[in-house]
Amino acid sequence: MSALPAGADIKRALENSPETNIEDELPDEPQQQRPKCYLLLSILSCFCPAYPVNIVAFVFAVMALNSYNQGDIEGSKRLGRNALWVAVASIIIGLVVIGIYCAVHFTTVSKASQPSVQALQNSTLRTATTAFLYLFRDACMLSKRIFSYFTV
Repeated sequence: MSALPAGADIKRALENSPETNIEDELPDEPQQQRPKCYLLLSILSCFCPAYPVNIVAFVFAVMALNSYNQGDIEGSKRLGRNALWVAVASIIIGLVVIGIYCAVHFTTVSKASQPSVQALQNSTLRTATTAFLYLFRDACMLSKRIFSYFTV
């Protein structure tokens, strides 16, 4: 009987096999660092009330990530830059919309309002809070799907 187990003979035989030699498959030049795709910024911009614009930023960020995965470094840089600018524009537009809404809302409500107006404001606040919670839930579900898509 031999001192080495049978598995060791198989392992030694496979070490010199061309199928297991991965040194030939390694690229000669070092792989470039992944350019920024600004996916997190575009997801955060989805919370701003500028929906068509922030969705475009998100699409650019995903396209930049896919472009890098396909080996197109320059295309990934270009799409990442586009995602950055569109996400920043989305955040600025969202802040402007929020500012205009607050200015209109707080300048049209008088101090001596009727009780019925006060009840209407409370109802509106509850409706807005509920809408925000639904929006937050949907955004969390979307980010969960996106995360699971890229981690598979």
